[in-house]
Amino acid sequence: MKKQLMFAAVLAAFAGSAMAEEIVVYSARAEQLVKPLIDAYKKETGVDVKLVSDKEGPLMERMRAEGSNSPADILLTVDAGNLWQASKMGLFKPIKSKVLDANVPAHLRDPKNEWFGLSIRARTIFYNTQKVKPAQLSSYEDLADPKWKGKLCLRTSKKVYNQSLVAMMLSEQGPAKTEKIVRGWVDNLATDVFPDDTKMLEAIGAGQCDVGIANTYYYGRLMEKSPNLPIGIFWANQKGKGTHVNVSGAGVAKYARNEQGAVKFIEWLSSDKAQNLFADVNMEFPVNPKVKPDPKVAAWGNFKHNLINVSNAGAKQAEAVMLMDRVGYK
Repeated sequence: MKKQLMFAAVLAAFAGSAMAEEIVVYSARAEQLVKPLIDAYKKETGVDVKLVSDKEGPLMERMRAEGSNSPADILLTVDAGNLWQASKMGLFKPIKSKVLDANVPAHLRDPKNEWFGLSIRARTIFYNTQKVKPAQLSSYEDLADPKWKGKLCLRTSKKVYNQSLVAMMLSEQGPAKTEKIVRGWVDNLATDVFPDDTKMLEAIGAGQCDVGIANTYYYGRLMEKSPNLPIGIFWANQKGKGTHVNVSGAGVAKYARNEQGAVKFIEWLSSDKAQNLFADVNMEFPVNPKVKPDPKVAAWGNFKHNLINVSNAGAKQAEAVMLMDRVGYK
């Protein structure tokens, strides 16, 4: 009987150990961008990573509804606004990690260490090279100048990327100045807003508008497909506080069953080994300053980042949405 009990105890310990070797990731990133990372991590460590993919809103609501029964160990998503929202919903737990503190600059992670940026995306100015000279460009604010009337294209305000940009402007410039800028953008529109950055960039290339604002990786993808389009990249606000940057990132779920494994996976994603794999697959910039970007991304040139903490993108998001509604930015 004693031997049977010991055998059962050993089996239970083995089962617990085996379960600990699985990490469950709720991911709002496209599966084809995450799968190579999961395969590489399993090959290196032997740890199974189970992926549950959906859009960020449904995933966050699912985690909240599941509560302490949630199987999620990690939430991985895009945009600091979404990460901030998940934190406000109580979906993360703060973690202490010297590795993440070393690999992720302070302005690209949550001040309470509930989430960490893992790749950088810049939202900057693009222009038609046949109609505009770089010397004519300067800042996001300048695009509100009447000289751009009938020449500006924008993506819809319904997308979190533009909400985060305006939220960051609110944090730095206050509501009155930001409202004046965004109202100026609306007044300068060449046509209705676009559903996504790619269509907006194509409109610039076609000469439908002269300038616009987009995330850099959309430009990278488009130029790989259509390298002859007359579209140039301009790093905004280099004479000011720098170009607006945002992140894709992750945090450990509040009710993670494998907290230790979750922390190790996020640490690995921030490491030299994984950073190029994480960033390059979507033509983003590594968050780890020790890691160089992909040569195609590096070819866009160096630029000064705005160093305001990206959590402000979430903290001011609701105010940004109301402001954009108020000035008719659809």
